[in-house]
Amino acid sequence: MSSNHNKEAYVWIWLPEETKPVVAGRLEADNGNILFNYGKSYLERTRDKKSAIAIYDPELPLKVGVLPLLEGLRMPGCIRDAAPDAWGRRVIINKKLGLKGAGTDTDELDELTYLLESGSDRIGALDFQRSPTEYVPRSANYVSMEELVESARRVEKGVPLTPELDQALFHGSSIGGARPKALIQNEGKKYIAKFSSSTDLHSVVKAEFIAMRLAALAGLSVAPVKLTKAANKDVLLIERFDRKQKAQGWSRKAMVSALTLFGLDDMMARYASYETFAEIIRHRFTDPKATLEEIFSRLVFNILCGNTDDHARNHAAFWNGKSLTLTPAYDICPQGRTGNEASQAMLISGNNNLSQLKSCLATVHNFLLSETQARVIFEKLITAIEQNWDSVCKEAELNEVEKKLLWGRQFLNPFSIVVS
Repeated sequence: MSSNHNKEAYVWIWLPEETKPVVAGRLEADNGNILFNYGKSYLERTRDKKSAIAIYDPELPLKVGVLPLLEGLRMPGCIRDAAPDAWGRRVIINKKLGLKGAGTDTDELDELTYLLESGSDRIGALDFQRSPTEYVPRSANYVSMEELVESARRVEKGVPLTPELDQALFHGSSIGGARPKALIQNEGKKYIAKFSSSTDLHSVVKAEFIAMRLAALAGLSVAPVKLTKAANKDVLLIERFDRKQKAQGWSRKAMVSALTLFGLDDMMARYASYETFAEIIRHRFTDPKATLEEIFSRLVFNILCGNTDDHARNHAAFWNGKSLTLTPAYDICPQGRTGNEASQAMLISGNNNLSQLKSCLATVHNFLLSETQARVIFEKLITAIEQNWDSVCKEAELNEVEKKLLWGRQFLNPFSIVVS
């Protein structure tokens, strides 16, 4: 498979408020690792006061030479944040190798290939090119939502895409996550479109819409969402907050995942914890007190709505070269469960990750909250879910059977609301 392996790639970055990228440096494959060093022209920007920023400090500080990897990592976390995840990799494998089915080994291609073959409109402010001097975006012409739904269905089945659908879905291949999705633009806004999957046992798309809407109504900072239909399938549109339209084009906001903040990779994600997250927020985030309360409230809401997929890639921060600021929540998706007992993806207190309000009470001090304040948050979020449930379900056109499948199972499961 040597023809499917790349040895180098150039990192291009959109500096704050700019609409055109500049080359920042070079990635090189080295004995199973991916190493980075800044380009001379980029480092000179710091001396010329042209506002060059570290891709992410302290991981990739503005220094000359090949930068060492953090212990245990095979590539910089802030670069891996911009790489495609499971769904995007399946799209690229479909495009490059024509391999069939969901079980294809993603190791068929290397990390640099995934960076270079995925769409350019990826999350955050980075892109990857084969050239250090010429930027050529990998994007697609507009296609209808129905065509995107069809292309997602074909990838799930392992059927090679037509050239038109190939390009359309490939455009969204850089977006993270495991579920079928694509990128669209409409009326001056950019969206991530999430589709139903052939393996869904219930309406996952509608459930995520309901959770996101309820979270917003409960006062959490959440990306705006819309629900639509295409090819008789539900499609969730999540408005992107890492893009801003300007007269000259689109500017991009740099972002890093909580996994990168922790200095962990996907293999070490089980060590990620809300306690560590709180410590990082206290020391490195803008407005730490309000941010701590927001993250604590998101943890509580995840438990109350049955979102146990709150892993460290589903939390993120904007990075402006100096400080970190929490992004809106963007992936609150209730997970299917059969029994009552459930666990969160990140540790809550010590080695405990049980999906119960009781677990949250054990960690309130890390968030600079009192037990009384925590109980007020519990009550506020539970009340918001109860009071808005019927109206939001109506927005989602959920029938009574679907409502009963979610209520008391994912939403306000008796196990989750145990406080003592």
